Amino acid sequence: MPHDVDRRPSGLTRRQLIRYSAVTAAGVAALSASPASAAPLARAEAIPTGPALDGFTRPAVATAPRFRWWWPNGQVDLEQIAAEVRTAARAGFGGLEISDVHHSVKSGLDIDEFGWGGAHWVAAVETALATAEEEGIEIDITLGPSWPAATPNITPQSPAAIKEIAHGSVTLSPGAAFSGALPEPITPPEPGVTERTLIGVHALEIVSVAKTTVLRRASLVDLTGEVTGERLDWTAPATGGSWVLLAYWERGSGQRPEGGDHTDPTSYVVDHFSAAGAQTLIDYWEANLLTDRIKSLLGSVGGSFFEDSLEIETHATIWTPKAREEFQQRMAYDISPFLPVLVETKEKYLYDYDDIVTTRVRDDFNQVMSDLYSEHHLIPLRDWAHSYGLEYRVQAYGLEQDSIAQAGIVDIPETESLGAKNVDDYRVLASGRDIAGRTLLSCESSAYLNKAYLSTWRNDVLFTLAETFCGGVNQTVLHGFAYAAAPGAAWPGFAAFSPYNGGVGYSEAWGPRMPVWAHLDRVAAAISRTQWVLQQGRPQYDIAFFRQKGWAQTGIGAPWATAAGIPIGWSHGFLNESGLFQEHSVMQGGRFAPQGGNYRAIILDIDRFRGSEATMSVRAGEALLALAQAGLPLVFFGNWSAPASTGYRDEATNQRVVELIAQMRALPNVADAAGNDDIPVALDALGVGRTVSHASSTLKHIHRVDDGNDYFYFVNAKHNPAKDRLALIEQDVTVLGASDAHVPYALDAWTGAIRPIAEYRRNGAAITLALRLQPAQSTVIVLAPVGWAGTTAPRAVVVETSGDDVSVAPDGAVYLHATQPGPHSVRFASGREKQTLMPALPEPLALTDWSLSLDDWQPAADGAATHHVTHRVERDALGAWSQIGFAEVAGIGDYRTTFTLDASWRPGTGGVRLSLGQVLDTFRVWVNSMPVDHVDLTDTDIDISAYVRLGRNTLRVEVASPLINRLRVVTPAVYGVVAPQAYGLSGPVTIAPIGKARVA
Repeated sequence: MPHDVDRRPSGLTRRQLIRYSAVTAAGVAALSASPASAAPLARAEAIPTGPALDGFTRPAVATAPRFRWWWPNGQVDLEQIAAEVRTAARAGFGGLEISDVHHSVKSGLDIDEFGWGGAHWVAAVETALATAEEEGIEIDITLGPSWPAATPNITPQSPAAIKEIAHGSVTLSPGAAFSGALPEPITPPEPGVTERTLIGVHALEIVSVAKTTVLRRASLVDLTGEVTGERLDWTAPATGGSWVLLAYWERGSGQRPEGGDHTDPTSYVVDHFSAAGAQTLIDYWEANLLTDRIKSLLGSVGGSFFEDSLEIETHATIWTPKAREEFQQRMAYDISPFLPVLVETKEKYLYDYDDIVTTRVRDDFNQVMSDLYSEHHLIPLRDWAHSYGLEYRVQAYGLEQDSIAQAGIVDIPETESLGAKNVDDYRVLASGRDIAGRTLLSCESSAYLNKAYLSTWRNDVLFTLAETFCGGVNQTVLHGFAYAAAPGAAWPGFAAFSPYNGGVGYSEAWGPRMPVWAHLDRVAAAISRTQWVLQQGRPQYDIAFFRQKGWAQTGIGAPWATAAGIPIGWSHGFLNESGLFQEHSVMQGGRFAPQGGNYRAIILDIDRFRGSEATMSVRAGEALLALAQAGLPLVFFGNWSAPASTGYRDEATNQRVVELIAQMRALPNVADAAGNDDIPVALDALGVGRTVSHASSTLKHIHRVDDGNDYFYFVNAKHNPAKDRLALIEQDVTVLGASDAHVPYALDAWTGAIRPIAEYRRNGAAITLALRLQPAQSTVIVLAPVGWAGTTAPRAVVVETSGDDVSVAPDGAVYLHATQPGPHSVRFASGREKQTLMPALPEPLALTDWSLSLDDWQPAADGAATHHVTHRVERDALGAWSQIGFAEVAGIGDYRTTFTLDASWRPGTGGVRLSLGQVLDTFRVWVNSMPVDHVDLTDTDIDISAYVRLGRNTLRVEVASPLINRLRVVTPAVYGVVAPQAYGLSGPVTIAPIGKARVA
């Protein structure tokens, strides 16, 4: 039986790191009073195991990260399919998305025997689903071979196939006669396109020729009725300028899914703008792919049907057979006279009209096509997915479409880090999700061009996750996990995008072929916990930027906010017209959409997509006026002195927009902001403040509220990855919570620990505390009642101290930490002050004598399996492998050393911090053969107080690398262009004392 779709967080989170540095590892354990004979230190403040918060302390599948799972069509071994499901599941990943993607394979695929959708492909899907059921994870399935969605049972001539308008043109001098066959299309047909239908012929006078050709709109002559058998006799007027004769043909575009051949017969892309296209897709699946066994398994372990971005591509003009009829019905005018300004060649418009803003017509056409995509593709496929208990996950962008609205139509909107130009590109889709009451925003994450087998978690992936999370993403689908083998694939195996056109290609082929795989279970758990937090309750923002279009992945962000507002704590989302008419689009308590963003104010921006025009639809204007009259603060940003309607409208409609805007601007809760610097002035005048405040920095946050508790995800992240630079953040942050009775907690995603915070200042519901975050590092602060999640409250609250930070023991005792000896003062929230003396601390220890066992991964004799060669280095083992004689090595380095804590590290003086210095890539740490739990890959300073002992201690550090240094010499034709990378433990490595004294 199909199971009910339920995406409520149920116990885990997927992507990223979390750490609140001012409250480290539950405090630092005191050294044991035993003599220096290897007696263990006290573990009173060791890794917490008490408080529980289901889904955070115990990550679960619902919020675990997933992989895009690339298959070379159905050319797979069933036992290997099962093994790969087990591998991903047992590493802590919650799902795999089956995608037939093989751009790197240029030949050798047997599409007759192993094509997409064939009997063996179906058997492989059944195997994947059955194994997933055994392992307790989910399987998502892409709706076609590669992308866009396509089926092999249609041809370009089929009514369900995607269509285009191909136009031909000829220029006539004044008075020149045309007689003969109509001009052939400028764009030749694709293979398989054998039919065409003439839909119109126009002649227009040319006004001027420049970047585009300007045509006199009033001169248009419709010659369609004069055509006989694709031949025409017509003479241009003798007076005036030259004329252009345009002929338009509707034909199949012949578009095929990406990445080569997938099926025999060839699959062609379905029409995404007609009901016939979606129905053909559904019918093909029902008749050929959904066996009884698959249907049964989908009901228990199926996650979602998936579609990639809407990459409908043609060198002509995208079209659908009912476009003219639908346009007339929706826009109340005929599109035919405007075909001259709609036709494109290689995605460039060729003509403009002389007397109107031509882009207004194009906007109307784009909106109609967007609506058709929503109504005839997204909605029917979503409802069909539900019939099998699945959700529908879509990257609903790629064209000039209303992606904000579409993010709320599908169950799970998805974005992608490769195409995002900045964090606002994520916020656009997150806003569409929020206003529609959806929970998830998924992200195809961490694909990088020319970084195959070169991507690192510490320098690449964790930075990308930081950016996506602060943009509202809360589900990660990593790009990607590749099936083991394919014809022609060299060691270490098949990778969908490498080699790519002879080059390095796109990253990454994660899985057991990668040395870092052994470390990714903890990364997966940290991501899972973070995503659990980011799926709690509902999001809240300070302000919304209203824009005329819902386009996504444009790089066009919010004025002022991203440059100046976000750096000091402001948060924002985006709304367009569709966002004003959702179920959650209501006023309550002076806020707009309390369950869909909880915005305090709306900033009405000019159209930055179309020449900065001040436009607004009548429908949107009436809704905004009603909100303003109900008390919602509005700010008109930019020059609104001459507003007009969006789209191509009559004068009466334009005048109505003028009147609506004038009524709004006359209200006392509406202000103007001519430039960026005027926005904060206007917000202040309207009494609109922010929830989070701090000095300008790269700190960013997401605020969610669940059951009256405030969750704040903080991260040190870039806004524009190509330009921004990050540095350590150490600053105070003020957060405004829901209740002045709530107290702060720190959640550690790397361990699942929940720790009360004992050092903060309160002003009513506002709490000020200190954050310390390395680049790409994050933390979660929760404001909740005393005793939340089973914790014990601190025995006192510290508001000021001369020490470094304060921690809370499991019994509520408060400890001061300091790296400087001598007297220290503590002032409590009660007003009481306390003096304490921190004893002298021993000198830090530099660890310089190491032994290194280097597991070198190489291709085996068969060219497919991995052969392991061990290199051993004693003493001077620190430094990148490329610097100590192993420039060609990729694999896992096992570093070992010892250190002695003598009597000067006496009991009661505090704890011990290990600093690893420079490390690349992933790492794990053991002290005295015990794995250190708190290893945050963004921070190489690690509290090891709970693991050390007086006397001799052993330290082991394991570092794993990508494979590029080996591939440079194994396959130099592809990877030789990459310089040797500095992998390994470079240090310097030190052991330092931390003073500690109990103060409450």
